[in-house]
Amino acid sequence: MTSSAGAGPLRAWQRRALTKYLSKKPRDFLAVATPGAGKTTFALRVAAELLGDRTVDQVTVVAPTEHLKHQWADAAARAGIALDSRFSNSTGQTSSDYHGVVITYAQIAAHPARHRVRTENRRTLVILDEIHHGGDAKSWGDAVREAFGDATRRLALTGTPFRSDDSAIPFVTYEPDNAGFQRSKADHSYGYSDALKDGVVRPVVFLAYSGEARWRDSAGEEFTARLGEPLSAEHTARAWRTALDPTGDWIPAVLRAADMRLSQLRSGGMPDAGGLVIATDQTNARAYAELLEALTGERPAVVLSDDPSSSNRITEFDNSDQRWMVAVRMVSEGVDVPRLAVGVYATSAATPLYFAQAIGRFVRTRRPGETASVFLPSVPVLLDLAAQLEAQRDHVLGKPHREKDGFDDDLLADANKTKDEPGEDEKAFTSLGADAELDQVIYDGSSFGTATFSGSDEEADYLGLPGLLDAEQMRALLRDRQDRQLTDRQAVGSEKSVAQVKATERVAAAQNLTELRRELNGLVAMHHHRTGKSHGTIHGELRRDCGGPPTAIATADQLTERIAALRRW
Repeated sequence: MTSSAGAGPLRAWQRRALTKYLSKKPRDFLAVATPGAGKTTFALRVAAELLGDRTVDQVTVVAPTEHLKHQWADAAARAGIALDSRFSNSTGQTSSDYHGVVITYAQIAAHPARHRVRTENRRTLVILDEIHHGGDAKSWGDAVREAFGDATRRLALTGTPFRSDDSAIPFVTYEPDNAGFQRSKADHSYGYSDALKDGVVRPVVFLAYSGEARWRDSAGEEFTARLGEPLSAEHTARAWRTALDPTGDWIPAVLRAADMRLSQLRSGGMPDAGGLVIATDQTNARAYAELLEALTGERPAVVLSDDPSSSNRITEFDNSDQRWMVAVRMVSEGVDVPRLAVGVYATSAATPLYFAQAIGRFVRTRRPGETASVFLPSVPVLLDLAAQLEAQRDHVLGKPHREKDGFDDDLLADANKTKDEPGEDEKAFTSLGADAELDQVIYDGSSFGTATFSGSDEEADYLGLPGLLDAEQMRALLRDRQDRQLTDRQAVGSEKSVAQVKATERVAAAQNLTELRRELNGLVAMHHHRTGKSHGTIHGELRRDCGGPPTAIATADQLTERIAALRRW
C-alpha cells in the first residue's frame, strides 16, 4: 500500500485544503483551484492518506479525455499510487496490483451499471476531475450519479466551476444566493489572483489585434468593418471570422508577431518555451500549420481531436524542443504542457468556460519569473474575458454567466457555419481579407498602449518584453512602454525622424501588399466562377507554377508574378 510520503511537498493552498479535508472527513468535497495550481497533486495526497489509513480500498479517477487518463496515471505513479489508465468497459476488471483505475466520463455514460458494481464491491474514493463535465449531457450526469452514488468518498476538482447552461453538476452543493438563484458552493477555493500573488502561476499578457476586415454576403454585397469597434452582433461575427481566415493578412501577421514573442522568451530565460495555436476547425488548423512552417522553417505539431495519435503527439511535443503546436480543442483543458508560454487564440469559441480553459494551458509555471503571452482578436467578448481573467465564478442555476451586451453567441455560431448545399454556386459568406494592427495590451485588468500597425517599432517594443518578470515588474514595464509610445507620438507632431520615415515607408509597403493580395484574390474568384475550381486549388496551382510561399506571406514581387500568370490563363 502507498503512503502520503511519496507525494512530495505541498504548496500552501494544498496544505490548507488537505487539513480542512482530513479534519472534516466529508463524503463529498469540491476543490476549486485555478489551472496550473496543482489540483492533481492535492487529490493524489488525499488518495494516499485515505488508502494509508484504510478509509478506502481503491481509487477511481474520472477524467474528461483519454490523454488525461494517462497523464493522471503517470502523476499517480510518481506519488506511489498505481492506477490502470487502460481499464476498459468490456473487460470490467483490473489487476490487483493496481490501487485503482482511471476512466473517462464517456466510459461511465456507456456502462454506468458496471462502474456502480465496482464502486459497491469495495470502499472507493472517486476523484472527479473537471467535475463540470458531469453536466455536459443529461445522460452523463445521470450516469455519474448512478455509478458513484454509493461511493465511500467523492472528491470533485475543477479549475472552472461554472457552466453556460443550467445543467446541475453531480455531487456539487447549491445554495441560494442574495438574488434567489442556486449557486454552487466550493469547500475550498484557490483563484488565479491568489495563485499569482503566491507565484504559483504565470502572469498572462494579452496582445489584442484589430484591423480592417472585408467580406461579401450571399447577395454579393461587400462590407468593411474594423475589429474592436462597435459593431452589430452579426458584423462582429463576420469580421472575427474574416480575421481568422488563413488566406487573409490578419492571421499571418499575428502568427509572425507571436513567433517573435516566442523567440524573445527563448532567448530571455525560457530556452524551451513553446507556442500553441488554438484553431476553430481542422481545416484552419492545417492551414495555420502551413503558415507557421513557411514562417519558421519547422513543421508544427498538429493535434486533431479525431486523430487516435493525438495523445502521443501532445506528449512528444511536451518532451521536445519544438516551437509550435496547432490544435483543435484537444488541449483546451487539463492537458499539462508546462513549457507552453505563447498562445494564439485563433478560434471563434466565446464562452467564459472555454476561454478560461484555453488560457489555463499557458499559466503553469516552472520557475520564478516565467510569463505567458496570448494573442487574440480585438473583439468585445474576448477583451472582456481577458480583462476579467482574475474574476472568480461559481455555477449559477437559472442565470446566464455573461450578459450578451449586444453580442449573440448564436449569431457567431451561425456566421461560422459553412452553408454550402449541393447545387449552390456560392457560399453565404465569403471572406475578402483582413489586415492586422496591435490594438492594445491587456494585463491585470488594465489596457496599455495605443494602436500601432503590424511590423512597427512600437509593436516590436511590446513583443520584446523580457521573458522572466514577476507580476509587478510586468506591470511597471508595460506602463513604461506605453509612456514611451505616447512620448514618441507627441514628438512626431514637431519633427519627423528617419525612423519614422522608414515606418511610413513600411506602412506604404504593407498597403501595397494588401492591394496586391486583394487584386489576386479578385482574379482567383473570377477564375473560380469561370472554371468551377475551388479558390484553394487555384492558389495551389499558382504556387506550383510561380513558386514561393502561401499568398498570405508572399512578397510583392511574388504576388505580382502570380497576378500576371493568372491573367494569362
